[in-house]
Amino acid sequence: MDRMTLEEKIGQMVQIERKVATPDVMKNYFIGSVLSGGGSAPAEKATAETWVNMVNEIQKGSLSTRLKIPMIYGIDAIHGHNNAYNATIFPHNIGLGVTRDPDLLRRIGEATALEVRATGIPYVFAPCIAVCRDPRWGRCYESYSEDHKIVQQMTEIIPGLQGAIPANSRKGIPFVGGKQKVAACAKHFLGDGGTTRGIDENNTVIDYNGLLSIHMPAYYNSVNKGVATVMVSYSSWNGVRMHANRDLVTGLLKNKLKFKGFVISDWQGIDRITSPPHANYSYSVQAGVSAGIDMIMVPENYTEFIDELTRQVKNNIIPMSRIDDAVERILRIKFLMGLFENPLADYSLVNQLGRKEHRELAREAVRKSLVLLKNGPSVDKPMLPLPKKAAKILVAGTHADNLGYQCGGWTITWQGQSGNDLTAGTTILNAVKNTVDPATQVVYNANPDASFVKSNEFSFAIVVVGEPPYAETSGDSLNLTISEPGPNTIRNVCGNVKCVVVVVSGRPVVMQPYVGIANALVAAWLPGTEGQGVADLLFGDYGFTGKLARTWFKTVDQLPMNVGDSHYDPLFPFGFGLTTKPNKY
Repeated sequence: MDRMTLEEKIGQMVQIERKVATPDVMKNYFIGSVLSGGGSAPAEKATAETWVNMVNEIQKGSLSTRLKIPMIYGIDAIHGHNNAYNATIFPHNIGLGVTRDPDLLRRIGEATALEVRATGIPYVFAPCIAVCRDPRWGRCYESYSEDHKIVQQMTEIIPGLQGAIPANSRKGIPFVGGKQKVAACAKHFLGDGGTTRGIDENNTVIDYNGLLSIHMPAYYNSVNKGVATVMVSYSSWNGVRMHANRDLVTGLLKNKLKFKGFVISDWQGIDRITSPPHANYSYSVQAGVSAGIDMIMVPENYTEFIDELTRQVKNNIIPMSRIDDAVERILRIKFLMGLFENPLADYSLVNQLGRKEHRELAREAVRKSLVLLKNGPSVDKPMLPLPKKAAKILVAGTHADNLGYQCGGWTITWQGQSGNDLTAGTTILNAVKNTVDPATQVVYNANPDASFVKSNEFSFAIVVVGEPPYAETSGDSLNLTISEPGPNTIRNVCGNVKCVVVVVSGRPVVMQPYVGIANALVAAWLPGTEGQGVADLLFGDYGFTGKLARTWFKTVDQLPMNVGDSHYDPLFPFGFGLTTKPNKY
């Protein structure tokens, strides 16, 4: 650091989007980091090799600078390496919380690290350790549970991503174990899941004790496990923007918890300190950097940020000691990861992307994440497991044959998409076809009318309905209904034949009107690419074991309603989940 100019130091604090990250920009502005925003890839359906080439091309710009400090490339690997074509897409966090299985999370972290490294990338913006307290929030599926104790258990994904911290390690010192591991990022600090009415990026109204006891605990675990970075939340706490909250970012996280990694902003996070965003950029820069944010995800107007921060340091508005703290933390991560020794990626791991063993792991995660909410009219008359041998069965619903719907948001694109062409995987319909006896006729009709159902004499039906994909603010919902024509499909099918309803959604949704008419009801959350895991349970190759990690409400006017609340009157309580025995027993 003694050898670095102010220009070189400030460059380290800048993270820019890959679209603007030419080798010349890297070289001329000493840029410290680059990211892919949601859905930002070098090409449509890019191969692992194409990713590696892009990352290396950018890196060569950094390596041509005077001090040859490598840039660190980051990406959102929210449920597997979700921006990359052919990657294994794991269930979203809401499903993983159901498993209450830290070892499974560690293994998912290991697989995700390998798939991300396969594309030449060493840093992921995961895990999200939000404690979602209101399912109206569009990011609720990124939260493991409404209960911080489950979220704390799930931080075991961090040693999976980064490697297990050495036994003698000092508290707060980050750890990343080499070329098959990635730097992780605990996010979004702090209180992102507690905003009023679940409005994204809004205000979390809670006293300090509540903030510490609900939203903070998983950060203790993450720091103790050596997490490399922490991302700040867009949201506010009692009216103060987290991106401007020095007491919490510097006072609590850096000083009290002794966190020695770097703190990164969210996308345009400092811009959004003001309302409207970017209304007073010099204030945003001063407030964000002074709060203790080390790396700024600018992500495009980097010259404006560099000029403004340079001006403030030269005018003693921001002290040099604050710049040095930021750069020291960023360089510490780059050194301990081995980026200086191995700045360029190679093709040695390309076969890890979407590898069979990882897909099997995702399928196991699907099996452990489903929750059986109803099974037949009574305990002695269960509907599940379904028989594989039947004359003719109906598969219906908007979500039965739609891989994009099954994966949800943050899949190939930021918001997610509809259809089966987005990436490789198995839809629930195809999983059913793979599972039943060859003599069983499977009829698929997305939205059959009642007469079709009546006239066909089906043995039974599987109806797969739910929410369309969404991410962040566009997922905020005040009504939490399943998308049309889902309700109609349930009525037409279940009114005329024995049926199991499978709900594919990023959170509990309004189900009270349909519980009576459905013979069986399954919460499948957003299972990802390995839909075979759903059929594994429906047809009894494995038993249901999942227990709700979120309260399932009756009506939205009960919200927010979390386990332990005085007005607790759920449709299905936290911890609920029926079990079945596999057929072999």
